[in-house]
Amino acid sequence: MKTTIRSLVYFFLIAFSLQSCDDKDDVATPKDLQINNFIWKGLNKVYLWQADVPNLADNRFASQEDLDSFLEGYSKPEDLFKDLLNKPVSKYPNGAIDRFSWIVDDYTVLEQELSGITKNSGIDFKLSYIQEGSDNLVGYIRYIIPNSDASKKDIKRGDLFTKVNGTQLTVSNYEKLLLTSNSYTLSLAVINNNSLVETGKSVSLTKTTLEENPILINKIISSGSHKIGYLMYNGFYNEYDNALNQAFAQLKSGGVTDLVLDLRYNGGGVVHSSTLLASMITGQFKGEIFSQRQFNPKQMALMDDEDLESLKERFTDKTNSGTALNSLNLNTVYIITTDNTASASELVINGLKPYINVVQIGGTTVGKNVGSNTIYDSPSLLSKAQINPTHKYAMQPLTFKITNKDNFGDYTGGLTPTFTLEERVSSYGILGDPSEQLLNLAISKITGSAAKRIQVDKGPVFPSFTDSKSMRRFGKEMYVENNIK
Repeated sequence: MKTTIRSLVYFFLIAFSLQSCDDKDDVATPKDLQINNFIWKGLNKVYLWQADVPNLADNRFASQEDLDSFLEGYSKPEDLFKDLLNKPVSKYPNGAIDRFSWIVDDYTVLEQELSGITKNSGIDFKLSYIQEGSDNLVGYIRYIIPNSDASKKDIKRGDLFTKVNGTQLTVSNYEKLLLTSNSYTLSLAVINNNSLVETGKSVSLTKTTLEENPILINKIISSGSHKIGYLMYNGFYNEYDNALNQAFAQLKSGGVTDLVLDLRYNGGGVVHSSTLLASMITGQFKGEIFSQRQFNPKQMALMDDEDLESLKERFTDKTNSGTALNSLNLNTVYIITTDNTASASELVINGLKPYINVVQIGGTTVGKNVGSNTIYDSPSLLSKAQINPTHKYAMQPLTFKITNKDNFGDYTGGLTPTFTLEERVSSYGILGDPSEQLLNLAISKITGSAAKRIQVDKGPVFPSFTDSKSMRRFGKEMYVENNIK
């Protein structure tokens, strides 16, 4: 009866909402209330920091009516989700504990992006401030995705752009200009006397539904007695695990003696795919612990010995389909990183360190030692079986912390390189070319020869703002598909 009365009240408010915009903004509709209940109950059950959020406490509401009364105050589910996340504290980087949980109003988009499928023009780019104190931005191309619209246009790595559709890029308009439109025109620029100067050249790009193969480059570089495998890997998508295994087959048959793994633009992905990659690099640690997950106290209390074992990722010699891995049995690996290297990429570094020598080259990583599950409005939360058909909201909240076999996972400030070299657009070089600055440094450490003197100090320094993977929201993800009770 109370539910029926409440529903009538909602419809009464909706019918007269035009009388007051404030009333419309402040009161949830019946559909919103369904979604809000899903958000609260999902986070109450699985959110990593559930015990630290007062409004998610098991005893916070005495009844469903009390909970509904609280949830009715949120007309936008996104606002409720944000308010239920763990709040910022000063001791964490960027002043926040939770920088990575997300909610979407269409789980189809979420599922596609987690598989590397996006609406994309084919440019992977970074945005930076033109100078300190300015709101104006400059973009520069990091690489071109094969088989994209950009791959057919006159644009390449290292090209800079300052305007989109004739409008200067700023911190307030970059999302509208680059994300919301299916096509746009970039105005290109160059660095001249430490200043940005427009060239007068423009490139028009159109977005298509694009599935990015994360294996951008796989080659062997001969240097003296060394055969150096170079693999640039840009995302951990389980659909490409077999392709990754084939890439290692090529390296193995080529007799590589060393490996440079380039993760400079890899924001992460599936946890088990990182385990497979680590197993391909090594091969001599089958059955040993690669990583361990820990969920919130509520979840951990429900787990028996078999469940607890399932939280451990172990080195393996087979893919999920049972195919034998092409492992290199290396005792040292050279990994290129930047401030865009995150989550599952960092897991590879941290998980390998107790076993082999990991030589990290480039910049300090993001510092994401936590991961997520996709949460649906269904009885299991983890699948779409019997999913609520009235909406398509889904969440990607942080649900676990991850460590290596020594239980080390405290790298929220990022993983610091063994040899530091900042990647600068003024001296980008060609990816995969032995003279490219970061690869060249790695080769020099492998061979013992001096690195080529590359002019990395010319040109202005553009303070970092964001990049195209971060703009996708799921570009710095690390996730699993099970384990929640």
